[in-house]
Amino acid sequence: MSTITLIRHGQANSTAKDEASYDRLSDLGHSQARWLGAHLRETGAHHTRLFTGTLRRHIETADGMATGLTPTRDPRLNELEYFTLGQLLNDQHGIPFPTEQPEFINHLPAVFQHWKDGKLEGAPETYAAFQSRIRDALTEIASGSGPALVVTSGGLIAHVIAQQMELSVAATARTAIAIFHTSLHQFHPIGGHLSPVLFNATPHLDTPERGLSKTNI
Repeated sequence: MSTITLIRHGQANSTAKDEASYDRLSDLGHSQARWLGAHLRETGAHHTRLFTGTLRRHIETADGMATGLTPTRDPRLNELEYFTLGQLLNDQHGIPFPTEQPEFINHLPAVFQHWKDGKLEGAPETYAAFQSRIRDALTEIASGSGPALVVTSGGLIAHVIAQQMELSVAATARTAIAIFHTSLHQFHPIGGHLSPVLFNATPHLDTPERGLSKTNI
């Protein structure tokens, strides 16, 4: 098995109300991606493979990092459709989509729990199918040769961690909320399993002049 480093995409369009309008990096998101790429080059980080989802924000982040690696695009690495699920939660259960950042703390676990329990009729995919596709994708990447970078999304990263650590839905939601844009999350093979050895690292943003550039919304 090979070491995998998951990377959340750069900051996207935080004023979006749907999946399509969210799926592009902000100016800060492009900067975050460039800074991360520069950090990886300056520290001599060794990776032989690069994977991304097929969403625009994944591709823009990977391109901005300029790793020199040819990316493999895999739709199994795409994010869950949070805006779509949130709209279903509102329409079917009267729980409105958040308008202020603190409201996401309660909204995200509600979305995850209703989705897991099969209470969101018309969801783009079932909770079980989402779990299966991300598990299959990570297993295939881990079986390849050489350390891999994987540019994806925060919700997916949180669920990968949850699978490895057997977290509850509530703990998974808290993990997802905490994940910073362009943060690093590393999994190392230990005893035949992928074990998390790094969570939410942002060395490229941990400088005084970039103190306001660390975002999770």
